[in-house]
Amino acid sequence: MPPFALKVTRSGLSGLGRLSPRLAGKAAFRLFCLTPSRRPHGSKAKAAHMEGRERLLVAEQVVLPFKGGRAMAYRFNGGAKGARRRYLVVHGWGSSSEYMSELATFLARDGAEVISLDLPGHGRSGGRFLNVRLAVSTIAAASARFGAFDAAIGHSFGGASLALASAGFLPDIDPFHPGKLVLIGAPSAMGWLFRDFGRSMGLGPATQAALEDEVRRVTGRTLAAYDQKRGVLDPKRPVLVIHAADDKEVGADHARAYAAEGPHVRLVWANGFGHRRIVSAAPVFEAIDAFLSEVATAENPLENGEGTVLPFYRASLRRSS
Repeated sequence: MPPFALKVTRSGLSGLGRLSPRLAGKAAFRLFCLTPSRRPHGSKAKAAHMEGRERLLVAEQVVLPFKGGRAMAYRFNGGAKGARRRYLVVHGWGSSSEYMSELATFLARDGAEVISLDLPGHGRSGGRFLNVRLAVSTIAAASARFGAFDAAIGHSFGGASLALASAGFLPDIDPFHPGKLVLIGAPSAMGWLFRDFGRSMGLGPATQAALEDEVRRVTGRTLAAYDQKRGVLDPKRPVLVIHAADDKEVGADHARAYAAEGPHVRLVWANGFGHRRIVSAAPVFEAIDAFLSEVATAENPLENGEGTVLPFYRASLRRSS
């Protein structure tokens, strides 16, 4: 947000907060959920978006209606016959299927059916807002439309949404049951985001409390519930967590929190790829491919501990935002 717009917004919320903290909290929550411009900014982002748009031309476009809106899904290898694997790909905040298309086409290269979602307020989906309930509802709509998924791969907010969806965390939304989960640069808690937002907006204690209560009203779960150390990752479902220690948007402790849930979680460090380049890095693709191909059993559990460190290949970086 430009400095002048931020100053005006902070002043408006402050004034409204003096009159009614509850209304100010509702307004702040709406602002928090407002999605960024879908137009790529800068030459690198424009090039990456254009390349992604070209990759998506071969995919079938499917509109997914759900309670609260309509979302776009891109289906690779939908017309193929015979038994094949099915994967779901979900992007992060401010991204879209264009920026995940290199991963989606990699997964589809051997004939797997791959569904890439545009979350509400992103890509070619409708709306201007996104929250956890809308994201999980979209994932549930994809499951209802396409059937069971062998694995689901999510980046950042998309990864966190997949984890919550697979746990059946939100009331009134059926749990999502993928065979495996891959969480890339995904946050394991939400409270820090609202606290950072409140500080940036200069919210007073009463307005901050009202903002956080909107999470409960909209999603059916308190903000504190999102931060509880719990077994959100089903021990019967293998999980691969990929994170960069140099991620400046989602700290490395979030990856460690997921890994601490048990031996069913494998932690892989993709250091040097940051938060965004990680979704187009060749070593990351190789790690995902190996994970999706292997069979984890009680006698051969996934590795845990401090995790494996992937090599950093500068040549593998594509242009990205």
